[in-house]
Amino acid sequence: MEIAVQAVSHQYGGHHALDNINLCLKPGLTMLLGPNGAGKSTLFALITGLQKLTQGSITFDGATLSQSRTSIMAKMGVVFQQSTLDIDLSVKQNLSYFASLHGISTASALSHIQGLLDELDLTSKLNTKIRNLNGGHRRRVELARCLIHKPSLLLLDEPTVGLDIESRHLILRVVQALAHSQNVSVLWATHLFEEVKHNNNLIVLSKGQVLAHDPCEALLAKYHQQDIEHLWQHLIQEGC
Repeated sequence: MEIAVQAVSHQYGGHHALDNINLCLKPGLTMLLGPNGAGKSTLFALITGLQKLTQGSITFDGATLSQSRTSIMAKMGVVFQQSTLDIDLSVKQNLSYFASLHGISTASALSHIQGLLDELDLTSKLNTKIRNLNGGHRRRVELARCLIHKPSLLLLDEPTVGLDIESRHLILRVVQALAHSQNVSVLWATHLFEEVKHNNNLIVLSKGQVLAHDPCEALLAKYHQQDIEHLWQHLIQEGC
């Protein structure tokens, strides 16, 4: 799925959360890098329809949410910053409930993501209640859950915040492989420089404005920077 964001602005009161941004997402992993308050979550809310779009346009393979909401949402998988799991249900029950919303049986859902469950170390925890899992495993459940219906667009809003290093590296590795092997368009929002790899596409967002949007290696070469942190500092200074 290709997503085109064109001339999008959004305000909360007098605060410009997004200011006339333009970007295009294609299959593969795109990292959305920006500090807290940059506008990352606002962008996610607009893409998912949780916030009403008031200025500009967002299209999904040429269609807008107002035109084709049901079919677009059926192709979308989302992991928000705040967990949406039912902590009193087991891992399997959470997965089963989500699958049923998409008309998928529990057996079919588990069969489809069995390899993923193994890779995320969740197979042995299917009957464990969410409240008894640590933060890293809870986030892994959310990732597995949002892939049950085989989405072509995956939105991850700060998916590794507060997690242990093992879980952070595992989730990043799984998503990177998914983006490349299954032709999924992935937008991963983060404020962590180390999560951005040189083979990723990169969007740099600051104070509601897109400062850069290109393959990471191309941006490093263009601005003669040795790593992501120095690239970030250069773009911030240039944008001031």
